[in-house]
Amino acid sequence: MKILITGASGFLGRHLCKRLRKEGHEVIGLSSRDCDLTKQDSLNKVLAGQRFNQIFHLAALSRAGSYCLEHPGEQWIINQKIDTNVLSFWKEMQPSAKMITMGSSVAYDPELPLKEENYLRGSPIKNYFAYGNGKRMLYIGLESIHREWGLNYLFFVPSVLYGADYHTDGRPLHFIYDLARKIIRGKLYGDEVVLWGDGEQTRELIHVEDFIEAMLFINQRHKNEIVNLGSGNPQTIKNFAKVICEIVDYDFSRIRFDISKPSGAKSKVLDITKMKSMYPEFSQKSGGQGIKEIVDWIMENKEVILGEKN
Repeated sequence: MKILITGASGFLGRHLCKRLRKEGHEVIGLSSRDCDLTKQDSLNKVLAGQRFNQIFHLAALSRAGSYCLEHPGEQWIINQKIDTNVLSFWKEMQPSAKMITMGSSVAYDPELPLKEENYLRGSPIKNYFAYGNGKRMLYIGLESIHREWGLNYLFFVPSVLYGADYHTDGRPLHFIYDLARKIIRGKLYGDEVVLWGDGEQTRELIHVEDFIEAMLFINQRHKNEIVNLGSGNPQTIKNFAKVICEIVDYDFSRIRFDISKPSGAKSKVLDITKMKSMYPEFSQKSGGQGIKEIVDWIMENKEVILGEKN
């Protein structure tokens, strides 16, 4: 097949391009360096009439840390431009292509079960209000185009992706990388390791390669669905920290939990009943194996990830 991927230089995009090319597909991967998706005709100009069997739309302006809270307007405007232009290109120029794109778990109202039927119900939390509602708009766009013109799509909602080969460009790190970074600095440089909250917050990870495996399996067999993709194995922040401490040989009791600091939602775990019904034989890497990949990756890039010793 001939496949277009937006956001191809991102964490998921790089791994997906590698997997699809390994399977023998012709893959055109676009990053912001290749194509400015905020401009209306950019895809037409860059792709010059090419036709695709599938489009994986992964491009989005998103950052870990406080970005969503501090730049909600910028994030809303840019992501709405990107999504509108990609969906318009799909409808006008690639109507026979299947669109596969990504939602976000932060679009869910945390007071409701994180099940697909609740994706548009309630309200995202304040910190992610603009980004979460933007992802809701993307889903509404897919479903609306499908209903009026019959185009086919899949909309996946991932839990936190992790694995090696994350970004090294100085952007804030998602929690599992930041957790590993702090503990490794404690081990190597003697830094005090301080984690926000009491450590009882529950989080869920899915390895990027496992995510791609499940996504491609479901993509071969289903269409016009919203599907949560997660591990089904939530752990507390304390437990994640203990695994990292065991890998790097750091004394867990030296970690200080600062309950005066905000720690986010108490629990953020997707209901993956639907995913299991679509792919009942799905198996995943063990959490310890995947986290060791992160530790090894940080050590290989420690000059960039860990920064100065002092």
